[in-house]
Amino acid sequence: MPHPCRGGDKAVKPANAHLQLNKAHFPVTVLGPGQRIGLWLQGCSIGCKGCVSVDTWERDPQRTVAISSLLTWCKQVAGSGLDGVTISGGEPFDQPEGLRHLLQALRLWRSQARLDFDILCYSGYPLKTLQQRHARLLALLDALIPEPFIDSQSGVLWRGSSNQPLVPLSPLGQQRYAAFVCAPLQEEDKRMQVAVEGGRVWMIGIPARGDMTRIEALCRSRGLTLEQVSWRR
Repeated sequence: MPHPCRGGDKAVKPANAHLQLNKAHFPVTVLGPGQRIGLWLQGCSIGCKGCVSVDTWERDPQRTVAISSLLTWCKQVAGSGLDGVTISGGEPFDQPEGLRHLLQALRLWRSQARLDFDILCYSGYPLKTLQQRHARLLALLDALIPEPFIDSQSGVLWRGSSNQPLVPLSPLGQQRYAAFVCAPLQEEDKRMQVAVEGGRVWMIGIPARGDMTRIEALCRSRGLTLEQVSWRR
């Protein structure tokens, strides 16, 4: 997966218009409806037990990107064929200023280009906490999937555990997501995407319990050893 940009863009204004980014990918088809840009932010202070993205926990200044450069990449890869942007991590709300600039940039692009893509964000914080601390950020989103991942609970559509609600936050979000709020997880929804770049394998989606162990075993049976996997420290 390409890393779209690095920090150091002197043209970025204001100076704090940046964030730490783990990876970006297009198209993502397993984290929301349609073809989406997926952005995984770097750094998480929550650290849910059983998380499959442990590689996104530690803050890493080397992964700092200018939001202006990230937006340029988004426009280049998506063109006009974009249904949505999904922001995950890591914990996006651990970078509130960077997240705010990113959301504002995405909304401005959407408005100026007359596109109708939605913006969905994941968070491990409780919904009430986000409403109390980050109401202005929620106002920039179309939909939210909050609450910590609980390893002992089964998953539902686009969510790792059943305690995590799908919350529409805007008229577009209501239009796009209302039918999925209580939708059961169907067999055809249990999909993972795979992307390969420079000897690294990215797996995108919400795995079922035990899926990653089974993937490791399958790879070993075919002579492929997975090193530094994201689901173990």
